[in-house]
Amino acid sequence: MIIKTIGQVTFVLNGDFDFSFISDYGEPFAVFDQQDSGNLCFGVQGRDGKRFLKMAGARTLRSRVCPEEAVDRLKSTVEVYEALHHPKLIRLIGQRAIDGGHVLVFDWFEGKCMGKQYDSRDRFLSLPAAEKLAIYQDILEFHRHVNDKGYVAIDFYDGCIMYDFDARLTMLCDIELYRKMPVINHMGRMWGSTRYMSPEEFEMGAQIDGRSNVFMVGATAFNLFGGEMDRSYESWGLSKALFSIASKATSAQREARYASIGEFMDAWNGAIVTLAPPVI
Repeated sequence: MIIKTIGQVTFVLNGDFDFSFISDYGEPFAVFDQQDSGNLCFGVQGRDGKRFLKMAGARTLRSRVCPEEAVDRLKSTVEVYEALHHPKLIRLIGQRAIDGGHVLVFDWFEGKCMGKQYDSRDRFLSLPAAEKLAIYQDILEFHRHVNDKGYVAIDFYDGCIMYDFDARLTMLCDIELYRKMPVINHMGRMWGSTRYMSPEEFEMGAQIDGRSNVFMVGATAFNLFGGEMDRSYESWGLSKALFSIASKATSAQREARYASIGEFMDAWNGAIVTLAPPVI
């Protein structure tokens, strides 16, 4: 292992790498090195303000793929970000090849990542239900957009959610593996967190489509409001009506789910509107 220090940040790699390209963007003040994607990310402060750099090519400590595969995946991300541009998706503003890899440049967002590997997760899950409902609405709006564009949300999980606790703003990131439909499962177990994955994402030859997206947003509800993989009413933190809607969305039988995220949202938002007093 190699310990690297650049600017204000220190991190560990499984091999050395030339990070001289970072100086073109400024001085690092934050590093995110715990991803298993093979990506390494930096917050940098430069003359144009703060930027978020996501690069591939270095041998990161937790990577599950070789550097070459990580680079290819990162390059393919550009098309996905351009196709799914949305106010709640972090904005891609540039890209370039670097010696031994590739880097994407994004706007910086003053928020915390909600993944299990970050300390901010417990604070996030302890937010009032009304605040988490607003966050969930942002997630739903973006993924209705994803569905309408004909994409499936592969590898969405809580690490894709960023939240600014002070401004109460949500932003989404890490959509590298989102794919244009039709998508067929050629892997068996696909990429992703089991807590968010539909049964067809474990089945060789299965079709991944809009009903898979519905499962994901239903699973997200259980991860936000109680239960995670224990999708019982006893572990649920909202109303019984909303529990029934989330349960339908996460049915193991594809045809029993809502046909689209739009249909799910109609049911979910309708149940919230008809509640008196509002769900808390």
